[in-house]
Order: sequence, then C-alpha cells, then structure tokens
Amino acid sequence: MVVVFDIGNTNIKMGVFEGDELIDTLRMASANKTGDEYWLLIKDMLAVKSISPRDVEGVMISSVNPNLNYTFEHMTETYFGIKPMTVGAGLKTGLRIRYDNPKELGADRVAGCVAAYKLYGAPCIVIDCGTATTFNVISADGEFSGGAISFGLKAAAESLSASAARLPKVELSAPRSAIGKTTITGMQSGIIYGYSGMVESMVKRIKEESGLLYAKVVATGGIADIVNRCSNVIDIVDRTLTLRGLNILYSMNVK
Repeated sequence: MVVVFDIGNTNIKMGVFEGDELIDTLRMASANKTGDEYWLLIKDMLAVKSISPRDVEGVMISSVNPNLNYTFEHMTETYFGIKPMTVGAGLKTGLRIRYDNPKELGADRVAGCVAAYKLYGAPCIVIDCGTATTFNVISADGEFSGGAISFGLKAAAESLSASAARLPKVELSAPRSAIGKTTITGMQSGIIYGYSGMVESMVKRIKEESGLLYAKVVATGGIADIVNRCSNVIDIVDRTLTLRGLNILYSMNVK
C-alpha cells in the first residue's frame, strides 16, 4: 500500500492506494498541529479500514505549505518507519516542464498535471479550484507549457464580506437566477457566476492562444462541481486528481 499527502494552504488531503485503487481519503485542516496530533487522526482512519502501518510500503508528499513539511516528514518516519518521497527537483514526471524556473512550479500542480495526462490524455487544460485557482496547459506530446494563477472562490467570497461592513458571509451555492432578489442571492450570483465566467473566459483565451482548441478540460478541487454546474467548458471533474497523480509519481520513481 502507498499513502500520499497533498499538503495545501487550507487543507491536507490524504489518500491510501492499493496499486491503482484509491481505498480511502481523509481531509484535515492545515493547522498548527504536531506530527503526533496528525498521526492520531490518520491512525483512526487506517483502523476503520483495518490497515496496519506495517501494510504501508511507501509515502509520497506534495506540499505548498513549507511550515508543515518537517512535521509530516518526521511523522511518516516515526509512525510508518518510512522516509517519504517528495515532489520536487529531480523527480521523474513523464512531462517536459517548459517553465522558466521549474522550481517555482507548485508540487500540487505537477501532480494534477501528471494524473490528467496519464488518465485522460492530452492535450488538456487542468484547472485546480483550491485556495487559489490554477490553470495548467499540457500539449499533445506531453509538454507542460505553462498556465495562469488566479484568485480562489472561497477567498474571494470571504474578502467581499470582510471588506464591506453590511455584506454577510454567504453559502457558496448558485442561486436559480443571475438576477438576485435579496442581498444574499445577489452576492451568490455575483460570486458564483462571476467566478465561473472567469473560468470560461480563461479557458477560451488559453485555447485560442495555444491553438489547442479541442483540448480536454479537467477540473479538480473543492468547488469544481459548482463551477461545472455553472459553466460549459469543463469536460471532466475529478476531485481526487492530485492524489492519483501522487500515486502515479510514486510508482514512476520508486526503486
């Protein structure tokens, strides 16, 4: 079995794989916890699936939160007895990274692109709707051409209510109409449909600029389903894309 961790700015996602099969997932807050505290959460999840730490033969980590890197590396060495593999320079990806400075490319973006390329084919545009929204372009011959980084939906919604004293926090769900009849439905319309319009516009511009007019659009992240319902540019939604990419990367690089 292989355990993978995707350490983000808001959440940490964990996946347990038996070969290519994703057995279970766990989501934890990216909080100021010790490795021991995180282990208590992980241990309970493994116990539910009757998985012993001794069943785990490998661990792969991607992280965009440097504050938690040592915590998870220490935790996996202590409780799994395994030195984890991390996404970084020198790792085989199966992609040709055409980035001016490849070290700047987020580990989660790499993992998501690897999974999309391996599972759904290319050319493709990979959208990760997380704390930030990233757009990633993969050519037909497996070249990561670059992409774009924009605001995240949750961050935009929180910023709106925090910046305007009379605007409340609202649930991130699309109203029935773009024309709101209340403050809340008006905010939901502007936030959800406005964000979805941004995604549509970016995909259209990327396709035209790259010439990849028939590229598949693969979306992942916590609010990918909402965006899919409110736009017409997404072909595939895979909420576990990054975890699957980490498992693929482990298989490609294990000795």
